[in-house]
Formats: sequence, C-alpha cells, structure tokens
Amino acid sequence: MNVIELELAKHLFAGIAEEMGAVLQRASFSPNIRERRDFSCAIFNLQGEMVAQAAHIPVHLGSAPLSVKAVLDAFELEDGQHYVLNDPYCGGTHLPDITLVTPVFWDGEARFLVANRAHHADVGGITPGSMALSQHIDDEGWRIGPTRFDSDVLDSLKAASRTPREREGDMRAQVAANLRGAARLTESFLGGRDLESLASEVLDYTESLGRTLLKRYPEGCWEAEDVLDSDGYNSLDIRLHAEVALKDGAFHVDFSASDDEVLGPMNVPFAVTYSATLYVVRCLLGADVPANDGVARLVKVCTRSGSILDATYPRPVALGNVETSQRVVDLLFRALSKPLEDLVPAASCGSMNSVVIGGIDPRTNEAFTYYETIGGGAGAGPGYPGMSGRHVHMTNTLNTPVEALEHAYPFKVVEYSCRELPKLEAGVQPGGSGVRRAYEFHSPCTVTLMTERRRNAPWSINAPDGERGRNLFVRNGEVRELGDKVTLEVEPGDKIVVLTPGGGHYGLHHE
Repeated sequence: MNVIELELAKHLFAGIAEEMGAVLQRASFSPNIRERRDFSCAIFNLQGEMVAQAAHIPVHLGSAPLSVKAVLDAFELEDGQHYVLNDPYCGGTHLPDITLVTPVFWDGEARFLVANRAHHADVGGITPGSMALSQHIDDEGWRIGPTRFDSDVLDSLKAASRTPREREGDMRAQVAANLRGAARLTESFLGGRDLESLASEVLDYTESLGRTLLKRYPEGCWEAEDVLDSDGYNSLDIRLHAEVALKDGAFHVDFSASDDEVLGPMNVPFAVTYSATLYVVRCLLGADVPANDGVARLVKVCTRSGSILDATYPRPVALGNVETSQRVVDLLFRALSKPLEDLVPAASCGSMNSVVIGGIDPRTNEAFTYYETIGGGAGAGPGYPGMSGRHVHMTNTLNTPVEALEHAYPFKVVEYSCRELPKLEAGVQPGGSGVRRAYEFHSPCTVTLMTERRRNAPWSINAPDGERGRNLFVRNGEVRELGDKVTLEVEPGDKIVVLTPGGGHYGLHHE
C-alpha cells in the first residue's frame, strides 16, 4: 500500500465513525447526548482492536476495545444481532455508559464490528442520574454483562430507569448509529475493497509511527504521586502512585502502589485506568498519528487488583470514570514533567464537576433526570496559558446550552461566567480559569454534586498552585458551603452555585 492509499484508508474508516456519531446525535432524545454529545463511536476488527474512532470522548474510546473483546469472548457472532453491555468489570466505565456492539457481515462471514457508547441520564439506582454516593455497584443502577440486545433487554432498562421514554429513544438512536456504520462498511465491500487488509495496514502503520515518535523522548523511569480529595465518606487524600518507564519506543506504567479501593464511588475499573494511560500516550505522539489501537500495542499498564485503580466487584465506580480518570492523567503528566518539563502542562482542573438533578416536572407531572458536567481551567504549559472554561482531558463534551436546559427542565441557570484569574508574577503562564454556574429551582428536586479539587489544589510547575473549586447552597439569601460530594433536597427558590477549579500555572525554571 502506498502513502496515498494509506491516507485514503485511514480517512475511510474515520469518516464512517464520524457519520455514526452524527446519526446518534440527531436521533437521540436526551439533551446529554443530543446537546452535550456524551457519546463515542468506533470500528473494530475481529480481534477487538479499534481500527478507527471519531473525535469523541477519550475515556469511552480507550476502554471500548475491552468491552468489544468481552462480546467476542461471550458469543459466536450472528448477522443482524446487536450486543449490549455496561458492566464496569467487562470493559465498561460506569453504569450510565451503555455500549452497543454490532458485527458487520459480508459474504456470510463476520468481517468487522461497529460499536458506540453513550451516557444515559438515568439507569436506576438509589438517586436520580445513577451517580450516587454509593457503597455497592447495585446502588448505581441497572448493570448488564455482554448480552444479546432485544426487546426484553430494552424493557428491562426502561423498567429500571426513572425516564423510560428517554431511555428507549436513546437506545434506538444507538441502534441507528451502528446500522449506519455497518451500511457504510458494506458499501465499501461492494466497491471491491479488501477492507480487512486495509485495516491491518493502518494499524501496523500507526504502531510503527508511534514507536518511532516515542523514541524521540529520553529513556528512563520516573515516579509521581497525587491525591483525590475524598470518596464521599471517610477516606481523605486517597493516594495515587505511578511509575512510568519509556524504553525502546514503548510506554509502560505501574500503578500497583496506589491505595486500596475505597468505600465510596471513586474506584475505577481497569478499563478506565488503561484508557487514561492511552490518552496520555496519544498526547505525546501528536495529532498526526491515527487514533486507533496501533498505539495500544506500544502501551503496557500494570495495576493491583483490589486497588483504587483496578476495582473489584462489588465496589462502586460511578465517579471513578469522571473524577479519578482525570487525576490519573494529571498523575502521568506529573511523572513526565521531570524529563519533559519543556513539553507537558501543569495539572488541569482535575474534575468533570458532575451535576445531577432529578424530580417531578410540574409542567408534565412526569419524572425527569438531568446530568451535566461543567468545564474548568486547563493547565498552562511552556509558552502558553491554560484555556478557561474547558472540558479537559478524558471528557470532550460540550457545555449544555442554557436555552436547551431551561426548555427541557424545571430550573434555570441564573449565572454562567468564568471565574477571575489570579494575579501572578511576571513570567508565569496562568492556568485557565474555572467556571461559575448557578442554578435556581422552580420545584422540589434532588441534587447530587460529584466534584474534586475542592480540598487539594491543582499542582503547578515552578509556580503557586492553581485555584480550588467550591460548591455553595443558597436559601433565603443565606450561603452555605457544601462538600465536594453531596446529595441534598432543594425547594423552589433555592440556588446551587458550582465554582469549578482552575488549571495549574507554569513558571520558568530557576537554577
């Protein structure tokens, strides 16, 4: 295959994945998928390797191959059959992220698989939004391992959810997205292309290019530590530890010295730890390297089963996907800042700042559940400031438009702005500023805030720490400070104010 053919093949597969995403977004019912685009689409070979992905959510995409491999291990693939799972112990992230896998047949044989993963706003559990301060995975909602998707499974999901109509609409959108991907691959087979050989060469090319680029960096072994604020219960300053090794164009990480899994939902399954590591490696390689599992061939991740970065059943994991994953990225960048200080940025805001609101909509007398994450500050780097109000690293969603939110739900956003940047000495690049977002409620609701970097500030490089976040509750003009992880009941007229963390700063090294 020559260079032109290789480039065409790369864009053929990536274009199909992007088209799958366009279908999923347009057909979905929930604002979280339709407006925030909290979903991901990709194409896989029969070994479960990702051939191409759309530019969607990093935490979904790095872990999705493990879910696809779980389906391949569980079933003899059938033409026309979809497979569904969300089990964090089978390559999933957390229970709201439901993965749908569909084989693509040609001439009576399975040739590829297409898959998408979407965050459903409610899949049951003890609080609206399935993002509870849980102590057991069953508290977090409907959980299913690799299963043939049919009407009975859909009915089971609807029965578990507080918003069954929305769940059915979003699942049908996921089916439509996979059908579009399968149709486009079939059209390419009809054109006489040997797609399997093309996919194999794209993966081999990516592996070769990635190895060459990693060899640009100094070889060695470096360690770093960072801490999580809490698990929502009694565990504070939960320690994460990484030992990073670069050698012969390969990237190895050992997280075994991290703390044990905790009571609350900050644990992560191995798939999320692996996904965060892949993301960091892709950052090192740059945008010219195709986004596929050729990169994964360069990466080895070691964990300790039963640690916070390799959770075991029945430990809860709802927040590991959205909070701990961000800290893993900052942890790896901290280790790499020792040999690559002139390349890597300071810590990001380190939190997706999850907000879940549920109740009965007085306009319809029907249950509703709303979920969003709020951007914060990105870390500054050598020669550039951090961006403000951004969804960073493991998330790639959009901020929900206020108009769409207020049209769909019985509350409003009364303030939405960037926080003020701190004053720093000359020569220090500032981290991006966080966001101030305030909600006012029209009816009784249950609100859950799941956040980080309220206790421990984002670390900087040769500069003061970045800005911590805050969570506030306002009733009758009285302001009360909330914890980093909390569920509370609000009444009409109450306000919740979320101030997200900024990014770490970057200063010049002084001898």
